[in-house]
Amino acid sequence: MSSEFTCGICGEIHDDYPALTFAYPNSYYWLTEEEKRIYNIQIDSDFCTIEYPERVDRFIRVLLKQKIQKSRLYLDYGLWVSLSEENYENYADNFNNTNHETLYFGWLSNALPDYQFEKSVPMDVKTKKGNQRPEIYPHLDFDHPFVHDFYHGITKEEAEKRIHKILSNTPK
Repeated sequence: MSSEFTCGICGEIHDDYPALTFAYPNSYYWLTEEEKRIYNIQIDSDFCTIEYPERVDRFIRVLLKQKIQKSRLYLDYGLWVSLSEENYENYADNFNNTNHETLYFGWLSNALPDYQFEKSVPMDVKTKKGNQRPEIYPHLDFDHPFVHDFYHGITKEEAEKRIHKILSNTPK
């Protein structure tokens, strides 16, 4: 299969698929404007904390690489996962450590298009040397279509449908 992609938005031909990114974890999107004013929220391009009256949720930015069947291509997602306080603090403490390599447990914190998420998906969060974004892998034993697609791949047509859907909903 060709590695070229004709963008349905701009009409230009690209060699790779664009990364599909989510600016915030769903927990932030779901807050009302009033809640955003009253809760203590710290957010940047890599970290997010939301301090509710009864708890604090902690999120980090990650990468998920979705295999495209019968090709050498991947569809990259820029997503968020929630981490425990201990893992969040360890990741933050080592954020600028170029040799930091470890594995954390996390929960997927974005709902991907074309999937129903009644529950969050458990993830392994693997940090990489060189300060690259951590990559996530869903737990193989979690029964969900998203997990099946991750391990078996999606078609090129499905990937392009997702790209078009997300890019056409992105504010200009």
